[in-house]
Amino acid sequence: MDLDNSAAYIDRALALNPNLAAAWNLSGWVRAYRGEFDLSIEHHARAMRLSPLDPILYNMHVRTAFAHFLACRYDETIAWANRALREQPNYPAANRILAASNALAGHMKEAHEAMAHLRELDPSLRVSNLTEVFPLRRPEDLAKFAQGLQEAGLPE
Repeated sequence: MDLDNSAAYIDRALALNPNLAAAWNLSGWVRAYRGEFDLSIEHHARAMRLSPLDPILYNMHVRTAFAHFLACRYDETIAWANRALREQPNYPAANRILAASNALAGHMKEAHEAMAHLRELDPSLRVSNLTEVFPLRRPEDLAKFAQGLQEAGLPE
């Protein structure tokens, strides 16, 4: 994934229409992958303000959780992931981030519970195939995510 060109195209879309919630949401995702966590959170917040009844609000919640996770703010991560799961209990992305953040926060019971649910939802997920799911620019971000998931019980 070309994160730099993606960001440039999204910035252009936002210049043309600064009220396009979907573009703010996508911008937040790209910013998180690029390592710009606070900007990611700001862009997701703007998307949620522009479209508070959006049918994919759960997606914005989990993307906000992911940015907090990468910034090592695990309590915020857990809160945002749980918001997403209240709307979509079987959303694998929310279960992934909940399992990893609970593990790294030392909440092993909750981490194992989230991982058990995740393994039901996505039995093919392994530590070894995380790069297929997450095009993170910074290797340390992928390593942190892999560590959290592995501590929660994801197989190699």
